[in-house]
Amino acid sequence: MPADLSGTWYLLSSDNFEGYMLALGINFATRKIAKLLKPQKVIKQNGDSFTIYTYSSLRNYLVKFKVGEEFEEDNKGLDNRKCTSLVTWENDKLTCAQKGEKNRGWSHWIEGGQFHLEMFSEGQVCKQTFQRT
Repeated sequence: MPADLSGTWYLLSSDNFEGYMLALGINFATRKIAKLLKPQKVIKQNGDSFTIYTYSSLRNYLVKFKVGEEFEEDNKGLDNRKCTSLVTWENDKLTCAQKGEKNRGWSHWIEGGQFHLEMFSEGQVCKQTFQRT
């Protein structure tokens, strides 16, 4: 059975966020501000249906999906691109492949009581670690 990722998670660390944002073509000013943020993720999981809220003082983002069902994603407020996303389980990792102007993706998983997020695009990988409250 896949992991239950539900919970409220606070950012502890972020590695190579700048490189990831550069790969997405995010402008200089937004990158500098975004690097200072400590986002909070609220994940609501009901079986294979997910609602993920990302809150920060700059922007908030919401994505809803069902594992195994392709969906159109509008990354307004992030890099402002639209893409087609498909989320699948790879063992206990929730993995998303996004196709569009820039191909990219992410993986979520829990290890050692912490929530991990890897985001990748154009050969750049950002690794973030979150702690549950």
